[in-house]
Amino acid sequence: MKFKPNQTRTYDGEGFKRRAACLCFKNEKEEEVLLVSSSRHPDQWIVPGGGMEPEEEPCGAAVREVFEEAGVKGKLGRLLGIFEQNQDRKHRTYVYVLIVTETLEDWEDSVNIGRKREWFKVDEALRVLQRHRPDHAEYLRTLLSHSQRNNAETNTSNGKPRCHK
Repeated sequence: MKFKPNQTRTYDGEGFKRRAACLCFKNEKEEEVLLVSSSRHPDQWIVPGGGMEPEEEPCGAAVREVFEEAGVKGKLGRLLGIFEQNQDRKHRTYVYVLIVTETLEDWEDSVNIGRKREWFKVDEALRVLQRHRPDHAEYLRTLLSHSQRNNAETNTSNGKPRCHK
């Protein structure tokens, strides 16, 4: 299990835990997405992401979490959406698209907790996530519905994320 002694959980004004994540793609075609093994259930795949630090912007948290959990860096793209999980966890997650440009051989979570990563075709990732993390599958469903609606225009978007450093 992942343990971060200095991590402070941050909440918004409505009591939702502030989180950020990225759908990490091999290239701008957005056909293959990177999933990581869960720290709680190592036989299950999830979208890399986690809690925001105090004063951290969502896009910065998303990039940091992907680096820690998946060992990748890349070009941060559009904000796909803000997803709420109300039932048991009460999370509000900002989900971005990231095009991977660098993959580390060893990274923080692979060394510390044995986390794995694997590339999946989007349709297969959707099936895998639907079994164990339907809330994460919702990210991909949103991506697919946006892609169908906007088709090539969305896939080649150069929209800059609103991230101040």
